Amino acid sequence: MNRTADDFRTACNDAGVHTVELGTPDSQGHIRGKRIPVDRFFEVTVNSGAKIADAIFVFDIQNDLPDNEFVNMDTGYLDCTLVPEISSGRILHHRPGYAMVFASVDNENGEPHPLAPRNVLAQQIAKLNRQELNPVVATEMEFYLTTPDWQPVQDHIQYSSLTDRVDLEPVLYAMREALAGAGIEVESSNYEYGPGQIEINTGPADAMRTADNTVLFKSIVKQVAVQHDLRATFMPKPWAEASGSGMHVHTSLSRDGENVFSSCDGAPDGLMAGWLAGLMEHALAMTFLGAPTSNGPRRIRPYTFAPTHVNWGLDNRTVLARCICEAGSAANRIEYRSAGADAHPHLVIAGILAAGADGIDHSLSPEEMSIGDTYTNPGDATPLPADLATTLASFEGSKLSQLLGDTFSKSYASIAAHEVTHAAEHNPDPDAVSDWERQRLMEHS
Repeated sequence: MNRTADDFRTACNDAGVHTVELGTPDSQGHIRGKRIPVDRFFEVTVNSGAKIADAIFVFDIQNDLPDNEFVNMDTGYLDCTLVPEISSGRILHHRPGYAMVFASVDNENGEPHPLAPRNVLAQQIAKLNRQELNPVVATEMEFYLTTPDWQPVQDHIQYSSLTDRVDLEPVLYAMREALAGAGIEVESSNYEYGPGQIEINTGPADAMRTADNTVLFKSIVKQVAVQHDLRATFMPKPWAEASGSGMHVHTSLSRDGENVFSSCDGAPDGLMAGWLAGLMEHALAMTFLGAPTSNGPRRIRPYTFAPTHVNWGLDNRTVLARCICEAGSAANRIEYRSAGADAHPHLVIAGILAAGADGIDHSLSPEEMSIGDTYTNPGDATPLPADLATTLASFEGSKLSQLLGDTFSKSYASIAAHEVTHAAEHNPDPDAVSDWERQRLMEHS
């Protein structure tokens, strides 16, 4: 979208916007920034940006500041600059009078801040663009709708029912309308395989737009739930006995407007095979990006519809990478099924792009395809790490961590190391979800 500042100002005037929210996702995928009067935004902030402390890039899930070698008391928690990207601007219809603009982030020297997740993703997009490849991405988000005291809105499962709990439809309709009003293409919504669990599917876009849309999706869903005296949580495993909530990420590559995966016919071919092989090569390290808290790896259990091994298949929802390979189809893509709903969209997508590009660059070939129930019959596939300490160890020092940038990777890993220590003190059982974990994560995920 090539919207100019004048175009966006006209749209804001037409919509009666009085405040522009200029924001960027922090280390946890929470949008942080400044609310700016609309006239000042267009007369001053568009050109000068806005200041914010770089502490936001080392927060844990509750805004504590774990030890960090790059941002700390000795460095002084410096100001960095939010640089508006006008093309990302959208009107927030569920909150009349407000608009949202995402920002890239410059450090105190006017250079891209190495810890800013949007910058990490932008680097991976640029690498692919230099090969004349444009990543096209879509996310599928699951969440639980709850009462204000964080209990599920129902105690039974009715997957994709169009009859059950029709009284909740006004809430879901309001969510769909709010997402669409903010420029997010809404495809459908349905009840998922958990009591009070919802999925809303959105359409594909370029990688940065999809990542921005996904953090905004989570923010909007939470806000609309509160507007209806309910709550929404993207905690990946709120209850041990119930289905977890995931973030499935679909990727393809476009060149000159054409899907380069469309040449596949019943199996990955050419660039898709290399892309897939890269995802498999870096899958263990990738698991950390998709499960960065103690709760995330609790989804990695058999018969949870979350993958448990490094494997791939065609239309098979027990595998890590599900490949859509229809002859000549412009919809051919790879669905990466590992990430939890609390994972950082910009970082998961950045990891996928880095891994896939590495597979193409080194002409990697995927291992043999998995068929059937891979929970019971995983064959020789490598198990995915199923606790935070192990996922973190798989990432630290990995080639993927180097591809994403050593400074970013060391900083992000230090936040997780802090989480490992907390979890060991309060919830050592790898299969249990404690009240401590719910109190820590449920509202903030």
